[in-house]
Amino acid sequence: MNTRDPQALIEKLKNLPPERVAEVEDFVDFLKTRDEKTRDTAAQRLGEAMAKLSAVDFPMMSEDEVQAEVEAARRERRARLGADRR
Repeated sequence: MNTRDPQALIEKLKNLPPERVAEVEDFVDFLKTRDEKTRDTAAQRLGEAMAKLSAVDFPMMSEDEVQAEVEAARRERRARLGADRR
């Protein structure tokens, strides 16, 4: 099934026997729980990374410094991609 039409899915569910509908419901609950756990884990990792950065106590970068870092990373990436094409 490769549909994004919720109504089509509802129609298919209506044609399933009750025990299959229960399986679908269990699967949907599983997907929801898995997504919540992934989001919670990502939020926790982000919080830990931010705490580590705060502990380092580097001075804030200016806009010019940020732009210079971005440009340097782009140059490095272009050089690496160019080398890969040879």
